[in-house]
Amino acid sequence: MAERRSIEFFETQFQRQVREGDFALNPFEKLALEFVRGQVLEFGCGLGNLALEAARRGCAVTAVDAAPSGIGHLQARAAAEGLPVRALVADFDSWHIDRDYDTIIAIGLLMFFPRGSALNMLEEIKARVVPGGTAVVNVLTQGTTFLGMFEPGHYCLFGADELRRAFAGWDMLVDRADTFPAPGDMLKVFSTVVARKPLA
Repeated sequence: MAERRSIEFFETQFQRQVREGDFALNPFEKLALEFVRGQVLEFGCGLGNLALEAARRGCAVTAVDAAPSGIGHLQARAAAEGLPVRALVADFDSWHIDRDYDTIIAIGLLMFFPRGSALNMLEEIKARVVPGGTAVVNVLTQGTTFLGMFEPGHYCLFGADELRRAFAGWDMLVDRADTFPAPGDMLKVFSTVVARKPLA
């Protein structure tokens, strides 16, 4: 599996969060929650905090991640609460979205793949949102200097306006950039788009 370094990075992070009971939604998950409805795919769900909250609000959620500890934690929490969450471990080098959804969320995922693969995944997300449905996509962009979680040569920093251009013709609900400090006086620069697919 090509993204081994990123999986190890997040496995360590997820195990620490579980030990510390840190299940708060991050800022991008909080933003996404306003727009989730119906049949939801969270593509790269991590510990599943957003998936669980969406299910609590009446959504039927499929949650997919490459980190087994995150999926195991999500499965246990969803079962304990009796929530409609299907959680799957996937090899993103070969896994594909196999049906259409009302909402597809990919927060902090696409940048972990070479550019060609990342763009193909973005097109697959767009194709699998039903007409009138919503895509929530968040990526790191050029200007990011915190790169330690990436496999060398196996990542993609998007252009500052690349997501907006990718969703040309969709109803743009959110288009924002955010910069956060990272360890070692480095930066994470994010682009987030929430877009509604045209009905026609």
